[in-house]
Amino acid sequence: QVQLVESGGGLVQAGGSLRLSCAASGGTFSSPMMGWFRQAPGQEREFVARIGWTTNKAYADSVKGRFTISRDNAKNTAYLQMNSLKPDDTAVYYCAAAAQANWGASTRVDAYNYWGQGTQVTVSS
Repeated sequence: QVQLVESGGGLVQAGGSLRLSCAASGGTFSSPMMGWFRQAPGQEREFVARIGWTTNKAYADSVKGRFTISRDNAKNTAYLQMNSLKPDDTAVYYCAAAAQANWGASTRVDAYNYWGQGTQVTVSS
């Protein structure tokens, strides 16, 4: 059973940067598809980015050009580098892992089997 733990969230001013990490434990880190989602208060959880083993990356339009997803399989860790942060990026950010890759559904919450507990990102104006 894969367990995911996010870290790296915090409070940052608009225009600043944060790097989120997602450490996997409890088994072989063999998920073919990893994703980052976020959820703001009163809103549904939304897709941010996803990655295959090392490539096959995709991003939400709202973060394209500002966020970069990556993973280090040797360290069992996935990352989300967030630059040029905006107040609208404020949310709890969740890491997710899929047991099987369904690229056509990769922006959907139900495409992922394992979730972290989330890390808060707050961007002040």
